[in-house]
Amino acid sequence: MAKSLVEKTQEFVFNLLKDELPNTFLYHNYTHTERVLKSIREIIEHSEVSDKEAEILEIAALLHDTGYTKGEEDHEERSVEIATEFLKEQGAGIALIDSVNECIMETKFKEVPKTKLGEIIRDADASHFGKKYFEEASEFLRKELEMRNVKTYSPSEWRDENIRVLAKSHQFYTNYAIKEWQPRKAKNLSKLMKAKKKQKKKFKKEKMKAKYKMQYKNESPERGVQTFYRVALRNHIKLSDIADTKANILLSVNAIIISVVLANLISKLDTNPYLTWPTVIFTLFCVISMILSIIATRPNVTSGQFTKEDVKNQKVNLSFFGNFHKMKLDEFEWAIKEMVQDKDYIYKALTKDLYFLGKVLERKYRLLRITYTVFMIGIIISLISFGIAVKNNPGIEIEDVLPKANTTSSIISKNKVENIII
Repeated sequence: MAKSLVEKTQEFVFNLLKDELPNTFLYHNYTHTERVLKSIREIIEHSEVSDKEAEILEIAALLHDTGYTKGEEDHEERSVEIATEFLKEQGAGIALIDSVNECIMETKFKEVPKTKLGEIIRDADASHFGKKYFEEASEFLRKELEMRNVKTYSPSEWRDENIRVLAKSHQFYTNYAIKEWQPRKAKNLSKLMKAKKKQKKKFKKEKMKAKYKMQYKNESPERGVQTFYRVALRNHIKLSDIADTKANILLSVNAIIISVVLANLISKLDTNPYLTWPTVIFTLFCVISMILSIIATRPNVTSGQFTKEDVKNQKVNLSFFGNFHKMKLDEFEWAIKEMVQDKDYIYKALTKDLYFLGKVLERKYRLLRITYTVFMIGIIISLISFGIAVKNNPGIEIEDVLPKANTTSSIISKNKVENIII
């Protein structure tokens, strides 16, 4: 059975778009052509259209976007050229060709159709506005414009553009489209407007949230201030630990030195009286160093009590245990509650804590400096005095002065001293 002209046209359009239409056409492709043809037939079925007019409409629907194979600009004119060449090859009459070309030119969106057939093909070409698949088809068109570098729309911009087109630029012309597709078009428009309203409300909410957040941020101390207090307090505590460690080293070293002196050197003073003063000097400086080390690390505990007036007047620093260790729990909780209600009081307390930590550190390091100086001078003077004593007694060898390391305990003691000093 011979194929009809519509069937031949459908086969020709399918092969043409398959072979020559770029893949970037996500919307204006054969799928769109089939949708237009289906919509044409839907309108024809419910309208007074002759068989000849139906043939013209179906052929025009198949050929109306073939011009995209030659470019986007003036694609309707390019489609007319392709349609004319194809229909002539198929032996179609001039009247049919002119009617098809006229219908193709009626698909220009910005112009009002002038004929009944023009109204039908125009409604079929825009039938997706009144279909459930409108959102899907619209998104394909947006991506096509983006991929072909025609124009890039954000989702919100494309939604606004669709609202503008559906509400102002587009209208259905045939009775069937107005009756059957217009209600769905109204639903699609309403859905877009609701989405816009929802997005607008969400944007307004986020804007208000950002405003309040910025306002709160402006009212609260800057992060740089908080970082300053955090770093300064941490550094003060580390420096305090270092000072305590240095004092403990001096205590250990002097304790070992004194134990060695008492165990070995003092027992030789009866037979070596000239060593008395060097030994006394050496021991005295070690004892002074130990006393200074103990003073440097000795804790100073304050009264541990405060009054409600002190809290109200912001005179007590609740961040230091020495100011509240004798208070009852309920009194301390009340004081903390009063303090946290006033951010100025909190930072005032941190400032006091930082200041008094600095005062304690100054005292510790000043005493440690004195202690190390005393220890250094003591070692030097002791060595000089031992040297003078030995020099004034030439018959005494240095081995006789120093304790003999012939016992296990003496060796261990000397090793401890050397290790600690190192």
